[in-house]
Amino acid sequence: MSCFDTYATRFANIELFQRDGILQMSLHTNGGALQWGALDGSIHTQLGECFREIARDPDVRVLIITGKGDAFCAGMNFQEIPQEPMAHGWHRLLREGKDLLMNLLDIEVPVIGAINGPAYIHAEIPALSDIVLASETAELADMAHFIHGVVPGDGVQVVWPMLLGTNRGRYFLLTGQRLSAIEAQALGVVAEVLPADQLLERAWALAHDIARQPALTARYTRVAFTQPIKRRLLDELGHGLALEGLATIAMSH
Repeated sequence: MSCFDTYATRFANIELFQRDGILQMSLHTNGGALQWGALDGSIHTQLGECFREIARDPDVRVLIITGKGDAFCAGMNFQEIPQEPMAHGWHRLLREGKDLLMNLLDIEVPVIGAINGPAYIHAEIPALSDIVLASETAELADMAHFIHGVVPGDGVQVVWPMLLGTNRGRYFLLTGQRLSAIEAQALGVVAEVLPADQLLERAWALAHDIARQPALTARYTRVAFTQPIKRRLLDELGHGLALEGLATIAMSH
């Protein structure tokens, strides 16, 4: 029995569908576009745990990451944002912040990101995919950190300068710049821009092409691609999260 059978219904904000060795992960809030939260048990908790389970599932040959509704993640769920000073809870956020990206990169099968609309919160998740597709309606931005007084230390300080180049990446994080799908494609972040109604069809076509390759060829290609990214995050993610936590705690006093 696939591990999928044990985790497919465990996550309130993650819809999972598996066919022909391809697993589609659709992030959502109540069936619509995902609203990001950070309370214990919210999407902040669920993603790292779900990525860990997927990494252990021998029946998954390709993973597709997308969103439901008209956005990948365009806003925050303020009912799932901690309101109290986070000095006592930051250890959880730090652990989950590490799990979110490191467990994603521990998935040893090719990953396709299908960005179905605006991705303003944690756009680095689909952007770290091996193949990144975007709807014509997609925009990429980091609107969860610096422009709201938060240190961009949860991995975005590594990912965006890596994807955009050092100076463009820092500008992107400091200004809240919004990149259209076409701009993101021109900068090399997105591989293909498609009409919204063709996005998942194209993702599945690519996934089927990949799944036809020998399993270990696909698996070890993913490992080769992710190794340098994992090395950088091992060096810099914990430090960045600590700085983000210190600044956030200081603001609460």
